[in-house]
Amino acid sequence: MLWVCTVIFVLVMGFLLYAVFRPRPQGQTVTAPQTERRTARAVVAAVVITGLVLFVFLVADFWTDRALAALSTSQPLKIKVTGHQWWWDVEYEATVPSQMVTTANELHIPVGRPVLLELTSHDVIHSFWVPNLHGKKDLIPGYVTTLWIQADQPGVFRGQCAEFCGHQHAHMALLVIAEPPEAFAAWREAQQHPAGAPSDALQQRGQEVFLSSACVLCHTIRGTPAGAKAAPDLTHLASRQMLAAGTLYNTPGHLAGWIVDAQQLKPGNKMPPNSLTGSDLQALLAYLTSLK
Repeated sequence: MLWVCTVIFVLVMGFLLYAVFRPRPQGQTVTAPQTERRTARAVVAAVVITGLVLFVFLVADFWTDRALAALSTSQPLKIKVTGHQWWWDVEYEATVPSQMVTTANELHIPVGRPVLLELTSHDVIHSFWVPNLHGKKDLIPGYVTTLWIQADQPGVFRGQCAEFCGHQHAHMALLVIAEPPEAFAAWREAQQHPAGAPSDALQQRGQEVFLSSACVLCHTIRGTPAGAKAAPDLTHLASRQMLAAGTLYNTPGHLAGWIVDAQQLKPGNKMPPNSLTGSDLQALLAYLTSLK
């Protein structure tokens, strides 16, 4: 539709410019009959072509809508997405509770399989939008809406909140990672496991810093006493590409800056500054970057 409309736009502008700037004989007041006939035929042809183009668009739109509706007849992957100011909570549903997966700001989906997203909001109205996969869908507090998506080829697709939801609306992004079914199954199986135990003294010290600080009041790390739900689940934090809902790449330096003073990087978010000594910060970084 984009390319057809582009061609039509160029043609219309071309005819318009020709009509405005073409030379006209001086003193001619009556249009010749043959000129009138050519003009009439041109107008009729343009009307017919326009009708055919619109009819083709109608058929294409109809079949696209049928294809989207047909996704509901398959066995979809169900994912619940909850919008927060300003991040995305992602839960993969499963019939067995131990197979449920919780992550944040990042969706992994298998290529070629329909995905049913159940969308809701924790606070204000947000809007889920991954332009390469589907249109926008609002997330409304206290109400669940649904959206079907399907990726036909592997790739990383950027999503964005498309409804103004507060000061950091522009920094509320997410990634949809479409991968072959085998790779997705491996990722999901790994996400089901609790966090690995610290492998050295530095990581052990980092876990102690985490569990003895304010972090446990908001975050979950499965396999530890930390089980709060107010902020993103950090069980497999190191496996994610981005931090702070697409604001920063997931590097030790960015993670350190976020821990120490998230307000400098994303003003107005709900994570308070953390006063840590240099040694405690390095230990905490060693522990968090091991959570893959």
